[in-house]
Amino acid sequence: MPATALGNYDFEPLDAEKNFHGNIITYWNWVDHLMFCAPIALPLAPDMPFAAVVGEVLPGAYGYHPDFEKIDWDAAEWTLDGAAFTPDLNKSLKENGLGHKSVVRFTTPGLTGVGGSYT
Repeated sequence: MPATALGNYDFEPLDAEKNFHGNIITYWNWVDHLMFCAPIALPLAPDMPFAAVVGEVLPGAYGYHPDFEKIDWDAAEWTLDGAAFTPDLNKSLKENGLGHKSVVRFTTPGLTGVGGSYT
C-alpha cells in the first residue's frame, strides 16, 4: 500500500555535509557478506588516503568477520556510486571521486559469506 504524505516536508536535513566538521559521510558495503545487513556509514576526512581506509578503517569495521583476514585486496572489485572503479590507494578519497554520501561496494572473489555460506 503506498504512503501519502500529509503536508509539506520543508526542512533542512540533519545529515548535510556542513554538519560533519569537515568530514564526509561515506557508505561501505562488503558484498555477499550478510553478517553486515547494510552498508556501514563512516564519517571520513575527504583528504584521507584510500589506503588508510583499507588498512586502518575497514579492519575496525569488518575485522571481526572470520574471513576478513583472507581478503586479497589486489583482487577486490570496487564500485563507487553504482559504477565500477579502481581506487588509487595513494590518492585521497576526494581524488578517487568520493563525495558526501557516496556508496562504495567491494567484492572479494573467492570469499562469499562466513565460510562460503552466501551462494
